[in-house]
Formats: sequence, structure tokens, C-alpha cells
Amino acid sequence: QVQLVESGGGLVQAGGSLRLSCAASGRTDSTNFMGWFRQAPGKEREFVAAISWTVGNTYYADSVKGRFTISRDNDKNTVYLQMNNLKPEDTAVYYCAGKRYSGMYYRPGTYDYWGQGTQVSVSS
Repeated sequence: QVQLVESGGGLVQAGGSLRLSCAASGRTDSTNFMGWFRQAPGKEREFVAAISWTVGNTYYADSVKGRFTISRDNDKNTVYLQMNNLKPEDTAVYYCAGKRYSGMYYRPGTYDYWGQGTQVSVSS
């Protein structure tokens, strides 16, 4: 089993920044690939960004490219999501997720492990 714990959410004004963290524990060797997703009220969970623990390849949704950066610290088993130039439409609960393989990394259903989520609210 793998446990994922997110932190770093909060309320920020449009144009501001936040950094989310996702700390992984347990059988982390079974999660080679990590992703961030978000879900706004009344909407489906959507892909935000993903990263490979080993190679470090990164992937982004078009809506966040150039504003968000995903990174990882292998020594701390932690994945980060730096969010800059936040917009009101970025308001959502953000979830960290992990899985073994990178295939279809943009689909929530392909992930094996999920965190509890952290709320990000952006005011206009």
C-alpha cells in the first residue's frame, strides 16, 4: 500500500501563487508515476500534471502550461506542484495520485493510489 498526503492549499487572489506538496509513504516502489488532478464542484476530475519518479519526464494539461510546474524530490518521496499566475477557474480540490506505469497518465481511472485532496480557492 501507498499513502499520499497533500498539503499547501489555501485561498489566494488571482495572479498569486501556491505550492502544493504530496508526500508518499509505504510501498513507494510501486508508484513510478505521479500525477496531480483537480475537481471543481459539479465537474469531473481532470488531469493537471504528471511526472516520472525516475526519469523526471513531465506532462501538463494545456490549461496550466506555462503557469504550473511539477517537480519531485526523490530523497523526500515528495512531489510538488508550483502554481503561478492563478486564475479563478483554477479553484478546485487538488488531488495527488500514483501508479506504476505512465500509460494514459491523463486518465484518473488508471491511478492506483490517491490522496485526500487539498482545497485551492482563487478569488477574482
